[in-house]
Amino acid sequence: ESFIQPFIIMFTVPLAFIGVSVALFVTGTSINVIALLGVVLLGGVVVNNGIVLIEYINQKRDEGMDLVPAALEAAKIRTRPILMSSTTTVVGLLPLALGLGEGSELRSPMAITVMGGLLSSTFLTLFVIPSLYILITRVTERLFGTGEEAELEEMQADETSAKVKEKSSE
Repeated sequence: ESFIQPFIIMFTVPLAFIGVSVALFVTGTSINVIALLGVVLLGGVVVNNGIVLIEYINQKRDEGMDLVPAALEAAKIRTRPILMSSTTTVVGLLPLALGLGEGSELRSPMAITVMGGLLSSTFLTLFVIPSLYILITRVTERLFGTGEEAELEEMQADETSAKVKEKSSE
Protein backbone atom coordinates (compact mmCIF):
# COMPACT_ATOMS: atom_id res chain seq x y z
CA GLU A 1 0.00 0.00 0.00
CA SER A 2 2.92 2.32 -0.69
CA PHE A 3 4.62 3.68 -3.75
CA ILE A 4 7.91 4.32 -1.98
CA GLN A 5 8.52 1.05 -0.15
CA PRO A 6 8.74 -1.08 -3.32
CA PHE A 7 11.36 1.37 -4.58
CA ILE A 8 13.37 0.85 -1.39
CA ILE A 9 13.04 -2.92 -1.74
CA MET A 10 14.12 -2.84 -5.38
CA PHE A 11 17.24 -0.95 -4.35
CA THR A 12 18.64 -4.31 -3.19
CA VAL A 13 19.17 -5.36 -6.81
CA PRO A 14 21.89 -2.78 -7.61
CA LEU A 15 23.62 -3.84 -4.40
CA ALA A 16 23.86 -7.33 -5.85
CA PHE A 17 25.53 -6.07 -9.05
CA ILE A 18 28.58 -5.09 -6.99
CA GLY A 19 29.14 -8.69 -5.97
CA VAL A 20 28.34 -10.01 -9.44
CA SER A 21 31.01 -7.78 -10.97
CA VAL A 22 33.62 -8.75 -8.39
CA ALA A 23 32.84 -12.48 -8.59
CA LEU A 24 32.98 -12.58 -12.38
CA PHE A 25 36.22 -10.56 -12.41
CA VAL A 26 37.94 -12.65 -9.71
CA THR A 27 37.02 -15.97 -11.32
CA GLY A 28 37.78 -14.75 -14.82
CA THR A 29 34.31 -15.71 -15.99
CA SER A 30 32.87 -13.92 -18.99
CA ILE A 31 29.46 -12.33 -19.06
CA ASN A 32 27.31 -14.70 -21.10
CA VAL A 33 23.69 -15.72 -21.32
CA ILE A 34 24.01 -18.18 -18.45
CA ALA A 35 25.58 -15.51 -16.21
CA LEU A 36 22.76 -13.13 -17.11
CA LEU A 37 20.28 -15.86 -16.22
CA GLY A 38 21.97 -15.91 -12.82
CA VAL A 39 21.38 -12.15 -12.52
CA VAL A 40 17.66 -12.68 -13.14
CA LEU A 41 17.56 -15.45 -10.53
CA LEU A 42 19.53 -13.27 -8.16
CA GLY A 43 17.01 -10.44 -8.48
CA GLY A 44 14.27 -12.59 -7.00
CA VAL A 45 16.40 -13.85 -4.13
CA VAL A 46 17.84 -10.52 -2.97
CA VAL A 47 14.48 -8.76 -3.10
CA ASN A 48 13.24 -11.18 -0.43
CA ASN A 49 15.91 -9.88 1.97
CA GLY A 50 14.65 -6.34 1.46
CA ILE A 51 11.05 -7.41 1.98
CA VAL A 52 11.95 -9.12 5.27
CA LEU A 53 13.59 -5.94 6.57
CA ILE A 54 10.93 -3.48 5.42
CA GLU A 55 8.11 -5.65 6.72
CA TYR A 56 9.68 -5.86 10.17
CA ILE A 57 10.27 -2.09 10.26
CA ASN A 58 6.61 -1.53 9.34
CA GLN A 59 5.46 -3.93 12.08
CA LYS A 60 7.50 -2.12 14.71
CA ARG A 61 6.27 1.29 13.54
CA ASP A 62 2.66 0.06 13.68
CA GLU A 63 3.35 -0.94 17.30
CA GLY A 64 4.31 2.67 18.00
CA MET A 65 8.09 2.50 17.80
CA ASP A 66 9.93 5.51 16.38
CA LEU A 67 11.52 5.38 12.95
CA VAL A 68 15.22 5.02 13.76
CA PRO A 69 14.87 2.50 16.61
CA ALA A 70 12.51 0.41 14.45
CA ALA A 71 15.01 0.35 11.57
CA LEU A 72 17.91 -0.52 13.88
CA GLU A 73 15.95 -3.27 15.57
CA ALA A 74 14.88 -4.70 12.22
CA ALA A 75 18.48 -4.86 11.05
CA LYS A 76 19.52 -6.49 14.32
CA ILE A 77 16.67 -9.00 14.61
CA ARG A 78 16.44 -9.98 10.93
CA THR A 79 20.21 -10.42 10.42
CA ARG A 80 20.15 -14.06 11.42
CA PRO A 81 17.30 -15.21 9.13
CA ILE A 82 18.76 -13.27 6.21
CA LEU A 83 22.23 -14.70 6.77
CA MET A 84 20.86 -18.22 7.15
CA SER A 85 18.91 -18.14 3.90
CA SER A 86 21.80 -16.58 1.98
CA THR A 87 24.34 -19.00 3.43
CA THR A 88 22.30 -22.05 2.49
CA THR A 89 21.93 -20.76 -1.05
CA VAL A 90 25.67 -20.04 -1.39
CA VAL A 91 26.68 -23.41 0.06
CA GLY A 92 24.17 -25.18 -2.17
CA LEU A 93 25.63 -23.49 -5.26
CA LEU A 94 29.25 -24.22 -4.33
CA PRO A 95 29.51 -27.59 -6.16
CA LEU A 96 27.96 -26.02 -9.25
CA ALA A 97 30.35 -23.06 -9.12
CA LEU A 98 33.38 -25.34 -8.75
CA GLY A 99 32.38 -27.16 -11.90
CA LEU A 100 32.00 -30.57 -10.29
CA GLY A 101 30.06 -33.04 -12.36
CA GLU A 102 29.30 -33.58 -15.98
CA GLY A 103 28.20 -30.52 -17.99
CA SER A 104 28.74 -28.15 -15.09
CA GLU A 105 31.00 -25.89 -17.17
CA LEU A 106 27.87 -24.53 -18.79
CA ARG A 107 26.07 -23.76 -15.52
CA SER A 108 29.08 -22.60 -13.52
CA PRO A 109 28.80 -18.90 -14.54
CA MET A 110 25.24 -18.82 -13.21
CA ALA A 111 26.32 -20.16 -9.83
CA ILE A 112 29.26 -17.76 -9.63
CA THR A 113 26.98 -14.85 -10.49
CA VAL A 114 24.38 -15.79 -7.90
CA MET A 115 26.96 -16.48 -5.19
CA GLY A 116 28.83 -13.21 -5.67
CA GLY A 117 25.71 -11.11 -5.91
CA LEU A 118 24.08 -12.78 -2.95
CA LEU A 119 27.11 -12.36 -0.71
CA SER A 120 27.48 -8.65 -1.41
CA SER A 121 23.77 -7.95 -1.37
CA THR A 122 23.23 -9.76 1.92
CA PHE A 123 25.74 -7.68 3.81
CA LEU A 124 24.99 -4.39 2.09
CA THR A 125 21.22 -4.85 2.47
CA LEU A 126 21.55 -5.01 6.26
CA PHE A 127 23.09 -1.53 6.29
CA VAL A 128 21.82 0.27 3.21
CA ILE A 129 18.11 -0.63 3.23
CA PRO A 130 17.37 0.54 6.82
CA SER A 131 19.35 3.72 6.16
CA LEU A 132 17.52 4.34 2.90
CA TYR A 133 14.19 3.64 4.62
CA ILE A 134 14.96 6.24 7.29
CA LEU A 135 16.12 8.81 4.74
CA ILE A 136 13.20 8.41 2.35
CA THR A 137 10.64 8.28 5.16
CA ARG A 138 11.97 11.50 6.67
CA VAL A 139 11.96 13.25 3.30
CA THR A 140 8.41 12.16 2.47
CA GLU A 141 7.17 13.14 5.93
CA ARG A 142 8.66 16.61 5.50
CA LEU A 143 7.25 17.02 2.00
CA PHE A 144 3.81 15.53 2.49
CA GLY A 145 3.35 15.41 6.26
CA THR A 146 2.55 12.34 8.30
CA GLY A 147 -0.71 10.53 8.75
CA GLU A 148 -0.65 11.49 12.44
CA GLU A 149 -0.72 15.21 11.58
CA ALA A 150 -3.73 14.71 9.33
CA GLU A 151 -5.54 12.79 12.08
CA LEU A 152 -4.75 15.54 14.60
CA GLU A 153 -6.06 18.24 12.27
CA GLU A 154 -9.22 16.20 11.67
CA MET A 155 -9.78 15.80 15.42
CA GLN A 156 -9.30 19.53 15.97
CA ALA A 157 -11.76 20.31 13.17
CA ASP A 158 -14.32 17.94 14.75
CA GLU A 159 -13.88 19.63 18.14
CA THR A 160 -14.30 23.06 16.58
CA SER A 161 -17.46 22.04 14.74
CA ALA A 162 -18.84 20.49 17.95
CA LYS A 163 -18.23 23.77 19.82
CA VAL A 164 -19.91 25.77 17.05
CA LYS A 165 -22.96 23.47 17.15
CA GLU A 166 -23.07 23.72 20.94
CA LYS A 167 -23.03 27.53 20.84
CA SER A 168 -25.64 27.66 18.09
CA SER A 169 -27.99 25.42 20.09
CA GLU A 170 -27.79 27.74 23.13
